[in-house]
Amino acid sequence: MKDVRPKKALGQHFLNDLGIARRIADTIDTAPGECPVLEVGPGMGVLTQFLLEKSRETKVVEIDPESVEYLKKNFPALRENIIEGDFLAMRLDNLFGGRPFVLTGNYPYNISSQIFFKMLDYKEQIPLCTGMIQKEVAERIAARPGSKAYGILSVLLQCWYDVEYLFTVDEHVFTPPPKVKSAVIRLTRNQVKDLGCNEALLKKIVKQTFGQRRKQLRNPLKALVRPECPFLHEDFFTQRAEQLSIGDFIGLTNRLAPYIK
Repeated sequence: MKDVRPKKALGQHFLNDLGIARRIADTIDTAPGECPVLEVGPGMGVLTQFLLEKSRETKVVEIDPESVEYLKKNFPALRENIIEGDFLAMRLDNLFGGRPFVLTGNYPYNISSQIFFKMLDYKEQIPLCTGMIQKEVAERIAARPGSKAYGILSVLLQCWYDVEYLFTVDEHVFTPPPKVKSAVIRLTRNQVKDLGCNEALLKKIVKQTFGQRRKQLRNPLKALVRPECPFLHEDFFTQRAEQLSIGDFIGLTNRLAPYIK
């Protein structure tokens, strides 16, 4: 069967460097025991072939019908574990009979952030997430407080995962070459079970403050809190969102909770 035609609408850039594909596959080796694997967006299976060597139960989810047909013909042993559909619309609860699993893939650039937000909804089932994404997004995920890259993804993911920026990937190893560099990252679930605050409110505050990241905290927060909130005048609120640690955001959430509109 001929190669799959990359589709711009699906953000498809097919990796053609087998050495890099093997290195990405090797990032899952830190996963616990017999933890199974879910690969998102396998395309023509350049990463899949090395994942299958790991002797872990492996499923793939692919939205492109042409890619699905290619995988069925070229990976017959995988046939029963190919899920045709949209990963973002899937329920993951019973994907492996309720067992924890590794999430990996050469993620489509246009939905990579959404993939990580969905992962957070299943954080107790996903002890490890690895894969390749746009370099700029990887830098945001791994960023520390005080840097320009530090933002919503940094805070919300680092609440629950330890992040490793593993290596950078150049454009020329893809078909077609993207206009940006890529990077491979690994997120390992940390030991946190409870943040000690209202998680939904934390997310709202993080998104609100980074939505106006150039402004002092008191300005974007005025839209969330009632006028009688007594402490927005404090020096703490002259800071900007990028200066706050995760602990700062948790403390801020608890202080603001009684005054939320």
